[in-house]
Amino acid sequence: MEPTRIEILNQLLADNPSNTFARYGLAMEHVKAGSLDQAMAEFDAVLAIDPAYAAAYFHGGQALEKLSRLDAAREYYRRGLARVRDPHALSELQAALDILGDG
Repeated sequence: MEPTRIEILNQLLADNPSNTFARYGLAMEHVKAGSLDQAMAEFDAVLAIDPAYAAAYFHGGQALEKLSRLDAAREYYRRGLARVRDPHALSELQAALDILGDG
């Protein structure tokens, strides 16, 4: 039986826990599987290693929205806006925040 993507990513992370690409991939696999709390743990871990990892803010915010944690999603987007420098990523984060409104 072939290992799952989650198993492969976990092995990569066992070898190198600071591999943000593998950790982000693991977070996205958890999102696909509907394991949103586990995904959030991985998004948080990515951002602890690389506070400017734009996609982690966006997809982490999206996962928090799916968990109905709207205030936390807003905060995630705001943190991203404060740390990210890429104009495209900034516009996506701002649009996501605008959709949620001020709460």
